Amino acid sequence: MPEIMSRRDFLKKTTATAGLTLSVSMLSAQHAFAAQGAASEALAPNVFINIAEDGIVNITCHRSEMGQQIRTAIAQIIADELDADWDKINVIQALGDPKYGDQNTDGSRSIRRNLDRLQLASATAATMLKQAAAKGWGVDAASCHCENHQVVHTPSGRKADFATLVAVAASLPVPEEATVTVKEKSKYKYVGKPVASIDLPAVVSGNTTYGQDVELDGMLVAVIVRPPVMFTSPKSVDDTKAKQVKGVKHIITLPAAKAPAVFNPLGGVAVIAESTWAAMQGANALDIEWTSNEHSDYNHDDEKAALIASAQKGGEVVRTKGDAKKALSEAETLMEATYFVPMLAQAPMEPPAATAVVNGDKVEIWACTQHPQAARSNVAGALGVAEENVTVNVTLLGGGFGRKSKPDYVAEAAILAKQVGAPVKLVWRREDDIQHGYYHAVSAQHIKAVQDENGNTTTWHHCTAFPSISSTFAPGVDMPSGGELDLGFIDNPFNVANMQLEKGKAVNHVRIGWLRSVCNVFHAFAIQSFADELAHAAGKDSKAHLLQLIGPGRIIDLTAEKAEPGNYGESLEKYPVDTTRLINVIERVTKMAKWDDRKKEGRFLGLAAHRSFVSYTATVVEVVVNEDGTWSIPKTYISIDPGTIVNPEHVRAQCEGGSIFGLSCAMGQITATDGAVEQSNFHNYTVARMQHAPKEIEVDIVESDAPPAGVGEPPTPPFAPALANALFAATGQRIRELPIPMRLKKNS
Repeated sequence: MPEIMSRRDFLKKTTATAGLTLSVSMLSAQHAFAAQGAASEALAPNVFINIAEDGIVNITCHRSEMGQQIRTAIAQIIADELDADWDKINVIQALGDPKYGDQNTDGSRSIRRNLDRLQLASATAATMLKQAAAKGWGVDAASCHCENHQVVHTPSGRKADFATLVAVAASLPVPEEATVTVKEKSKYKYVGKPVASIDLPAVVSGNTTYGQDVELDGMLVAVIVRPPVMFTSPKSVDDTKAKQVKGVKHIITLPAAKAPAVFNPLGGVAVIAESTWAAMQGANALDIEWTSNEHSDYNHDDEKAALIASAQKGGEVVRTKGDAKKALSEAETLMEATYFVPMLAQAPMEPPAATAVVNGDKVEIWACTQHPQAARSNVAGALGVAEENVTVNVTLLGGGFGRKSKPDYVAEAAILAKQVGAPVKLVWRREDDIQHGYYHAVSAQHIKAVQDENGNTTTWHHCTAFPSISSTFAPGVDMPSGGELDLGFIDNPFNVANMQLEKGKAVNHVRIGWLRSVCNVFHAFAIQSFADELAHAAGKDSKAHLLQLIGPGRIIDLTAEKAEPGNYGESLEKYPVDTTRLINVIERVTKMAKWDDRKKEGRFLGLAAHRSFVSYTATVVEVVVNEDGTWSIPKTYISIDPGTIVNPEHVRAQCEGGSIFGLSCAMGQITATDGAVEQSNFHNYTVARMQHAPKEIEVDIVESDAPPAGVGEPPTPPFAPALANALFAATGQRIRELPIPMRLKKNS
């Protein structure tokens, strides 16, 4: 008889029967979501480390794991300072709790903001173990060191296992930070090394828990039909057919959403059933008539025209050097171009999901969330309970890209669980995710430039216009925020005599949020595309011209040019705008791609370079254009300088994935008619598929002692302009608007 099973159960069964052997370098990944807690004799000097009586080092990962391997990286950092045995480490996923500090896993900050504090936390535990050993031996703790899960007295060679020292170490006072010393880089054992992922074996064998996987006794499943237009609500609901669907238990109309959107649920009608299928069928059977409002007149074409007009008109000055206005007015010839990037959806492979149990004023959540503390506060506010009564368990995330930083879906699950008095898993369908998300803003950019008789650019004038993320959180916002202008606009690296950067007005009609690389996506596209246009106009090689635009290696003093850089929340002293590093990745990536040989070899290459999340990245894309105009990418090259790194294989994987995500940004678009998003699934929201992706991606990582910078997002912004520049080299057609057509006409 045929056996019916889920894909995951099938994978588990076939993995077992086929004898697939997967080497696991840590304790079983099934322990990863074990309940937290420690024995009374455990050494727990801080919230990140708990060394049990048996010597097992329990490491709490306070960031969300969505494929970037942060759980492995945090384990590497802590294990290194302890010189722990890699097979005696257990990683525990943290609950959402302010005691960990910032838990919002976005902005490419997990290593940048945590390397130093995690090293210090681990060095503190190591210091206490050394002090415990020294106390027993009657020696100076300074004469001891940690080695392979033991403390060693250096002069005599005496050794003591961590397990034998834990009880004594736990009784000692936690040393002051100033007295703790972290390792020198030359002594790193794990940091900077390609340590295998602790989660990968469980992921490929199906032994993991994502948000969509959570199962509880007595659990019901909810699917919500949300308003097609932001802030509208049901005018009438006919649920007759929905109630006839087998398994449907409840149909609930949710309160209408109001501005500002923040992280609040959108409202709509929820169908709660015994299974996901029944809930989906019930939702499909609803007949709902919706109200209308001022957003019901929103149309993509109208917004596009308004944004282009805003960018071309110019706006408020945010950075100035020299006198660009005068130079433009006196120029005999002027180059200008307008660039347009549509709205985009994050479209993670796993749509949002959350499960909630409400018992009186106590709430427990399981969710694939990037921001568990925001989820906690959102649920508390929605149910009117104290935050400390809300427990948020963080599952693995099947992708996030910024969407799962917004916990509206978590609040939805909690509201419904309270109303029905049973555990509820809220499932977002793919259609829900694409049609009701927090979108990456649509943007228009207008750039003007003046070149002298030698083809040198003397003037650069750039106006950016896009609906602000701030409009999601406050009414009346019609201009980009300073934080958004930080994202690849304010820190323009070009060394021109006259520069003026401006921001234009834009009105919002949907929820705007973060998407991988955020505003860097459209800023890099415009700046790096126009740089290539200037090179062509001057009759110069694109690489040589880009380096000429950047000028000599230097630290740019943005404050001297009347700019107010936020610099991704980092100090300019620690993370300056350093064009030497940008020049270096350009030189390295073009060497990898054999840039100078491309014409004699008949290869078509495009180049782009960009600073984002205080990292420096350069990309070369190679294209082939067929006779019918279809194009493909045989190879992509990327060089990245992210400062100090923890795991080169993770960096390499993020460069590969970030490049493919950049390709998706170049191919996809979200449009709206009468206020409603037109796309609904992958048949009409295009993302890169296997046939579109580069056949090969070569990654170069710059060795550096600089402070750690971002990795997850910097590979994305340069991809689209590098691709557009390569397609121009192959076809002679300039691409100033995304998405890039999948078929181009070759110029004769």
